[in-house]
Amino acid sequence: MSHVRIHPSILSADFARLGEELAAVESADAAHIDVMDNHFVPNLTWGPAVVERLRQVSPVPFDVHLMIDDADRWAPRYAEIGCESVTFHAEAAIAPIKLARELRSQDARAGMALRPATPVEPYLDLLPELDLLLVMTVEPGFGGQSFLDVTLPKIRRAAEATRGSSAQVALQVDGGISESTIERAAEAGADVFVAGSSVYGAEDRAAAIGALRERARAACGLGAAR
Repeated sequence: MSHVRIHPSILSADFARLGEELAAVESADAAHIDVMDNHFVPNLTWGPAVVERLRQVSPVPFDVHLMIDDADRWAPRYAEIGCESVTFHAEAAIAPIKLARELRSQDARAGMALRPATPVEPYLDLLPELDLLLVMTVEPGFGGQSFLDVTLPKIRRAAEATRGSSAQVALQVDGGISESTIERAAEAGADVFVAGSSVYGAEDRAAAIGALRERARAACGLGAAR
């Protein structure tokens, strides 16, 4: 790991002030945008029209996480509207290689997510087609859940695979990431961390982002960020 990235999730933000909430995390590497359809997960958030408008006012790139059915149809739309990274779920994609290539052809980073109980091994051959692999550390659908330590062995296996691949694939974790859990995830090999309530629940969002970044760097012996 050479670079730790922190992606605050606006699922924990004040929905009535999303423009301001995005501005409050301008020190982050990207904003994590959870799109839910009340089918793949039992929650409903926003669709392309809202995300497109938010992207127009955001000071940080968008890391979109699609927790939706029919990912093959809808994921390219988020690339079209300017989202820099689009992640679909392996469990929801019919043709993941075709989809990843379509996302990349539209200049978006292609990501694939795995639910906690989904093994990583069947998807390792897809790594050259991806820019990011997301290992969910809670069951997707709601913010504020506790980190599942049972996912740590899978993170380690995924980290070993991504580092052994010729492809440059970032390893992201999402769910229950806080100052008390980020070190475990970083030690296991993750380098991109989605943090919701631990950032948006803090009075000083920039300080919260900085604290998470430093804890992850320290866990990997990287020293202070410059």
